[in-house]
Amino acid sequence: MTVALVLAGAMIGAPVRYLADRAVQSRHNSMFPWGTFTVNVVGCLLLGGLAGGGAAAPVMTLLGTGFCGALTTYSTFSFETLRLAELRAWFTAVGYVALTVAAGLAAACAAYAAAHALC
Repeated sequence: MTVALVLAGAMIGAPVRYLADRAVQSRHNSMFPWGTFTVNVVGCLLLGGLAGGGAAAPVMTLLGTGFCGALTTYSTFSFETLRLAELRAWFTAVGYVALTVAAGLAAACAAYAAAHALC
């Protein structure tokens, strides 16, 4: 049952990630990977809210592991950072790493605290 829940969540999260990434990135004419940044921060926000709200194990498996796991992407984040470094866009690469980590952590903490306070 656990594998089925992860699979079901991922089947929704992966296309949402792709479509959201493309939609956001198409609106920005810059080297900064706004699409990946956005889906990663939104995923942190959702996962923080689920954890703070005390989601039941099946819900956490479906939405936390499945959906958020497929929505967010560390591999693309790493690849885009490497690509920026290869282009010698050092400031953008370092900024991308710092902003992604800080915003993701802030989103997760804020959502956790808000959900925890409401539940």
